[in-house]
Amino acid sequence: MADAKAAALDSEADVEESAEGASEQPKSKFKLPPMKFLIIGAAALMLIGGGVGAYFFFFAKPHEPKAEASHVKPAVFVDLPEILVNLSNPSADRTQYLRVKVVLELPEQKMIDQITPIMPRVMDAFQTYLRELRPSDLDGSAGLYRLKEELTRRVNVSIAPARINAVLFKEIVVQ
Repeated sequence: MADAKAAALDSEADVEESAEGASEQPKSKFKLPPMKFLIIGAAALMLIGGGVGAYFFFFAKPHEPKAEASHVKPAVFVDLPEILVNLSNPSADRTQYLRVKVVLELPEQKMIDQITPIMPRVMDAFQTYLRELRPSDLDGSAGLYRLKEELTRRVNVSIAPARINAVLFKEIVVQ
């Protein structure tokens, strides 16, 4: 029994020492809330943020400045003379020809006066490019699209700094 009393006295001494050590450490004034409340708060914050984001994404209209009665200018078209060239095909027995009727789409009427004196340069650019084409270059819609884009690029280079909107085909014949 003496051993039990001694053990009890030792444990009481340990408790007193731990209480003294605890009293020496400063107590924090800020106490964290339980983890459950932190998770609920974070979820509520995400839900509110998502609702606000959805509102702005789906329902809020951006403020667009009102344009003054702007009317669209009609495009201006200029016909070019018909072009007839022989295609480059060194392995073929017969010569193949390309006949093209082209229209230039201009953004303004006053550009006609700018382009008319430069038209020989535009026709030269067309002739030199079209003579290098092979019949296989014109196959399918992709071939015609590449031809249209390349002709547009060459016209814009020839008439720089002015620019055209597009080159339009009236007629294309390969024979």
